[in-house]
Amino acid sequence: MQFYTIGQAARLLGVSPDTARRWADAGRVVTRRDEGGRRLIEGKDLAAFSMELAKGSGGEEDASYTSVRNAFPGIVIAVKIGDVAAQVEIQAGPHRLVSLLTREAVEELGLEVGMEATARVKSTNVHIDRA
Repeated sequence: MQFYTIGQAARLLGVSPDTARRWADAGRVVTRRDEGGRRLIEGKDLAAFSMELAKGSGGEEDASYTSVRNAFPGIVIAVKIGDVAAQVEIQAGPHRLVSLLTREAVEELGLEVGMEATARVKSTNVHIDRA
């Protein structure tokens, strides 16, 4: 399973590291300590928390969300795989992006819930890059 530091989680959630620390201190997101004493958040926990924030239950600070070159770094919140096609959902700050791609592409990228990924949007297409 993938784990994220407070700083990485803050970047993915579109907030400051101080806000992410306050949320962790308040028990809004579960953390654990590594050998060096750093707080880490499990990818699945971060994915669930990002969806909770997107529903409007978070947002203590007014944050400005922008897309630089149409890239949306975020966390994978759902992967649905069929026989040929697949659907991947990414929560990037307040934005939920859904991409339809081949099953083979999802398997090659090794995409799973809790992983960091970037959705790149060009016209009506969304491309997923593994971080």
